[in-house]
Amino acid sequence: MAITVHCDIVSAEQEIFSGTVQSLVAAGSYGDLGIMPGHAPLLTTLQAGPVRVVKENGDEEVIFVSGGFLEVQPHRVTVLANTATRARDLDEEAALKAQEHAKELLANQKPDVDYTRATAELVEAMARLRTIQQFRNNK
Repeated sequence: MAITVHCDIVSAEQEIFSGTVQSLVAAGSYGDLGIMPGHAPLLTTLQAGPVRVVKENGDEEVIFVSGGFLEVQPHRVTVLANTATRARDLDEEAALKAQEHAKELLANQKPDVDYTRATAELVEAMARLRTIQQFRNNK
C-alpha cells in the first residue's frame, strides 16, 4: 500500500477533487512543485496550468486551474483555485480561438487595447492547451 495524503482541489464554483493521493504536481509561481506525503508545510501561489494528481490506486487525473493557492499541511494538501476544470472537459477549439484572439490583440498595437488583459488571456489559453496536451500524454 502506497503512502498517501488527503488532497482537496476546490474553486469558488465547486469541489473538483477530494481524495487520497500519492503525489501532486502543480505550476507554482516559480516553477513546478511536486508534493508527496511528508512534504514540509507550504503556502504558495499557483499559476494557470495543469495540476496532475496520482491517486491512491495509481490512476492519474489532470485538472486545469487558472491560478490560485496551494497549501501543504502534514496530512492534507489543498488547492484553492480561481477556476478549476478537469482536463477531459476542456474545449481545445475554444482554447485555440482564445489564444489566436489574444495574439491578434497584442499584435495590433492599438491604443484602446488593454495589453495586460490580452497578455493574461494569452497565458491562460496557452496553459489550457498545455493541460490538454498533458492529459493526452497520460492516457
